[in-house]
Amino acid sequence: METNIERVKRDLYTISQYNRTPGEGYTRFSYSPEDAKTREYLMKEFINFGLKVTVDAVGNIRARLEGMDSDAPVIMSGSHIDTVLHGGMFDGLVGTIGALEVVRTIIENKIKTKNPIEVVIFSEEEGSNFGSTTVGSKAMIGKYGVEDIKELKTNEGISMYEVVKNFGLEPEKIVDYVLKPEEIKAMIELHIEQSVVLDLENIPIGIVEAIAGIESYEIVLTGVSNHAGATPMHLRHDPMAAAAKVITAIERIAKESNSFSTVGTVGKIICEPNIFNVIPGRVLFTLDARDVNPKGIEELVQGTEKILNEVVQTYGITASMKRISESKVVEIPSEIVHIIEESADELGILYKRMNSGAVHDACILAEITDVGMIFVPSINGCSHVPEEKTGFTNIKIGCDLLLNTILKLTTRVN
Repeated sequence: METNIERVKRDLYTISQYNRTPGEGYTRFSYSPEDAKTREYLMKEFINFGLKVTVDAVGNIRARLEGMDSDAPVIMSGSHIDTVLHGGMFDGLVGTIGALEVVRTIIENKIKTKNPIEVVIFSEEEGSNFGSTTVGSKAMIGKYGVEDIKELKTNEGISMYEVVKNFGLEPEKIVDYVLKPEEIKAMIELHIEQSVVLDLENIPIGIVEAIAGIESYEIVLTGVSNHAGATPMHLRHDPMAAAAKVITAIERIAKESNSFSTVGTVGKIICEPNIFNVIPGRVLFTLDARDVNPKGIEELVQGTEKILNEVVQTYGITASMKRISESKVVEIPSEIVHIIEESADELGILYKRMNSGAVHDACILAEITDVGMIFVPSINGCSHVPEEKTGFTNIKIGCDLLLNTILKLTTRVN
């Protein structure tokens, strides 16, 4: 039994047309017109195949294929449909469409399973709107409530609560949709690797053993704005110069970490007033700290705090460092890894055990259930960029492996 890659291609190419930045990568933020069109397309697919669809208070979608035992815990698979600004075609979509294709294949082959199987689509995974990742999955398990989404804001100061409400949802009902541990047996997510390992080694499948934890911080340095030409260097309180010291230190601390898998990234900088001949008065930047070893994250954060204290004294400025999101290191249960490996062996698929440096919705659901992740290669390791690409041969291998893994997790009754 195999999945239909031509149908998967059709879905991927159709959804990729719902794009705010054609010719400059793919931009499809949650709660945007492009997101609405994608949801409409997928809803039609779900309805055509007789799935029962639920949309929760923040827009997470659950499309359910009923099992023979409706009280049995559900097996979930899926991912997200939102992108970063000028992102790629495959991130999130491969896992979403892969899960849909698995369910379509099960239905077409008239397979009856004990457990219900659900295609799940998570809202606001990328954090493109509000600066906090995996918001939908956090709301799904009750980690984020109404007050949390009121605190999350766009760059324009509009709260997620307002955005979600304007999208036609009812954010005040978050608690009504919280997924309980006893309701779910496992969550398996298919995803592109977003790194170069599988492509370099010409291996079609990665079976994830651990997913890096992440801590995200917003750092604000405040000094004194003044004339760029008339203010002597020794009398300046320049937060941009101080920020440069901190950003350079972040790179050094990450490289010198005792944990060899530590990474630190400053991906966003906002300078005010952002005028070429004016000393900045305020600089905001972010720190993204990740590692599969929690001590590596701790080292990087503490090292950043130390250098911040130093630049405050050196430059005569003030500084704040606020954590804006966090997800813990996830170790994939050995039983799940074994089931995926067993499925790959039966299908004759070459695979590699590996870690994930990227955070996924599966990480959040790991707080309430067993999760697993299957990676397919990213060509040249590109992701979150227009050049992101995964070969359809490998996508089919990933879909077939996902299908067989899900069938192993449940019991066939026919």
